[in-house]
Amino acid sequence: MLKGLLNIFRGGGAPREPLVPPSPVRPVAAPVALQEFAPAKLNLALHVTGQRGDGYHLLDSIVAFASIGDEVTVVPAQALSLTVTGPFAHRVPLGAENLVMRAAESLRRARNVDKGGLIKLNKLLPTAAGLGGGSADAAAVLRLLARYWQVDPLPADHPDVVALGADVPVCLSAPAPQRMQGIGEVISPLDGLQRCGLVLVNPMVELATPDVFGALAAKDNDPITQLGPQHPDFDSQVSWLASLRNDLLAPAEKLAPVITEALDVLRKTPGIQHVTMSGSGATCIGFVRDMGVARNAARSIQISRQNWWVTPAQLLA
Repeated sequence: MLKGLLNIFRGGGAPREPLVPPSPVRPVAAPVALQEFAPAKLNLALHVTGQRGDGYHLLDSIVAFASIGDEVTVVPAQALSLTVTGPFAHRVPLGAENLVMRAAESLRRARNVDKGGLIKLNKLLPTAAGLGGGSADAAAVLRLLARYWQVDPLPADHPDVVALGADVPVCLSAPAPQRMQGIGEVISPLDGLQRCGLVLVNPMVELATPDVFGALAAKDNDPITQLGPQHPDFDSQVSWLASLRNDLLAPAEKLAPVITEALDVLRKTPGIQHVTMSGSGATCIGFVRDMGVARNAARSIQISRQNWWVTPAQLLA
């Protein structure tokens, strides 16, 4: 009190607060881990309409996505690297041919990024299965790293995206039904499809896409003429799908006859109203009205084919 009065008397004004040293500057926190879902890609139809001089095949395909897929995570790291876990991790190549790392390097090069990141891939889908797993993973990494590095994402028609493979552009677009043409770079939304239940069956054989295309007899087949069901209901959707085809089915069955068995098992399962093969195989699809039927159908198939990969899923529409 006396010290304060003396300070005022000397012209110092009101007593000042004691000086407090400034707080130390805190370092900016490292970016948190980010995760992206890579849904399974399904070819509801795949018409091969030609082949270019450079060997690329021309396609006319109806593509949709399922409610199941792989999971991709990125966490802080100095270098750009990849680790793979999950039930099918042992089937994922880790060398220069790995599509996830090729996608990551493409984005880093296109956007002049000098940062790193540890990419963690949880591989839940079988490989070489016609589900576009590698392409879906690559597309998920392109979306994920663009957010993580805070750069503009690559559009689906970017040359670096197209160079990654025919399925990467469509997997990079919205996870909704699409018509895919050209060598995969011409994508247009497809309206009119309804959500329904699916039963996905893979008899655990791997089919290399180039081998299936190589066994294709005719490469100048008719394109798709009817784009979508006549009515927005399940029965009309099934009728429309039955009018389409997968031109890779016959060569795939020739290379892996167990695909014929998988299709027959699906046809004989109660509740399944249409069957087809996705992409170049060997995953086959059974279409049912809802998820309850899908779960029951998948359960009955799994009991008799315990060495197959069988799962229910929903068509995203």
